[in-house]
Amino acid sequence: PRFKQMTSTPLSLTLNLSLLSKRHREIAAELIELGQSHLFESWDAPGSCDREKCDFMQQLESLDNSYIGGLKTYIVRARSLLEKAKAGDNPFDGWIPEVPSGKILEPFSEDYLSFEEIGKTELGKCGFILVAGGLGERLGYNGIKLELPAQTLTNTSYLETYCQQILAIQSRYGSEECPLPLAIMVSDDTAEKTAALLARSANFGLRSDQITLLRQGKVPALISNDAKLALAADSKYLLDAKPHGHGDVHSLMHSTGTAASWLQRGLRWAVFLQDTNALALLTLPAMLGVSSALSLEVNSLAIQRAAKQAIGAIARLVHSASGDEMTVNVEYNQLDPLLRAQGAGMGDENDPTTGHSPFPGNINQLLFSLEPYVATLQRSKGVMPEFVNPKYADNSKTHFKKPTRLECMMQDYPRLLTKTARVGFSMAPAWLCYSPCKNNSRDAAESVKAGIPAGSAFTAESDQLTVYAELLRRLGRVMVGGC
Repeated sequence: PRFKQMTSTPLSLTLNLSLLSKRHREIAAELIELGQSHLFESWDAPGSCDREKCDFMQQLESLDNSYIGGLKTYIVRARSLLEKAKAGDNPFDGWIPEVPSGKILEPFSEDYLSFEEIGKTELGKCGFILVAGGLGERLGYNGIKLELPAQTLTNTSYLETYCQQILAIQSRYGSEECPLPLAIMVSDDTAEKTAALLARSANFGLRSDQITLLRQGKVPALISNDAKLALAADSKYLLDAKPHGHGDVHSLMHSTGTAASWLQRGLRWAVFLQDTNALALLTLPAMLGVSSALSLEVNSLAIQRAAKQAIGAIARLVHSASGDEMTVNVEYNQLDPLLRAQGAGMGDENDPTTGHSPFPGNINQLLFSLEPYVATLQRSKGVMPEFVNPKYADNSKTHFKKPTRLECMMQDYPRLLTKTARVGFSMAPAWLCYSPCKNNSRDAAESVKAGIPAGSAFTAESDQLTVYAELLRRLGRVMVGGC
């Protein structure tokens, strides 16, 4: 097959064309047409590093296949987003933020108990999705975060904690004939270690057919505003590739047929969990009650946040021109300028009566009604809105400190919905539902000094004891030692 020769085709590639398959020649030609000739300019003469050249082309093919629309779509989209990032565009320009409506879940209140009663009838109809693509490097731990101990006394890992909780729900509210499924999104970094942990632990009691591993791919790193793809620092025959973000969970739930198969089995709800929050399922019955009573397609579990705190906020956005509305996550660095643009004083400010921001904080614990979720995935293929966050070397914004990439977030799913979709939130006290293990001891100490929860291994474990002591206290049981 003839190669589409262009004036920008490097001689080093032309000399090596006989090594390449028809498919690899097509990929190389398309990349050169897209301004990526630098990828081939340093190739050695034929006979030297030929295996590495073929492996490089195979990597390019894999990346082209794994990204919906291929590398051409990725590069074109990256150029557009990089141009907007350089100009300082806010993706929510033109939208007016308002405090959304939601339900406050105060433990043992009349509302809470009522929603919990409704939700208990739905617990046996849930599928669980665990987003677990990360390693524990920030914690000074070399393994997968799911293997970290949620309890040091018993050395029970986070993955075992989740599996045992699912089994307990299944035992009380489900059936052995219809076991509750668990899908785990893994990455290239965590896939083998997660599979090995499950294998040597007999799936922590779950059946093999209950568990699905969803393997997330990577996307090419970018080194310039014109979206030039980055080679790895230590090889001219390896592309630098990075995770695309946890928003890929939706496209994987679609492309693997997992969401559709759950619906066919009669399940009604999809429950999204983060990898190291042992309190995650305590509010699930009440959340299910809220979603069921209000017919919500999307229900985000939220906590109180301080103004300008570095977590996303759930906001109702109204477009100033069209009047369209959507309830979505808005990142803290986007919310403040949006509020300022509307003349809202100092922007994201605390309510003086509560001491907290009126906008609830998003913790990426989501509850979706499964039937409309599957319909939306079929329509959109689960492709999430993307963004890019380059770190510029200086104010000219022409060079990056390090390669960047396009990313997507799971909490942006409501942006795919139709105008009539019902989206809401349930807000619970943080002590009841959110104490992640994400910071090492030094970073945790600095967080506490700044008035931010530590999010350390110590607090993640101790808060499990605190929550049960507090629940007993509210039930009128006084704990020994004043706990």
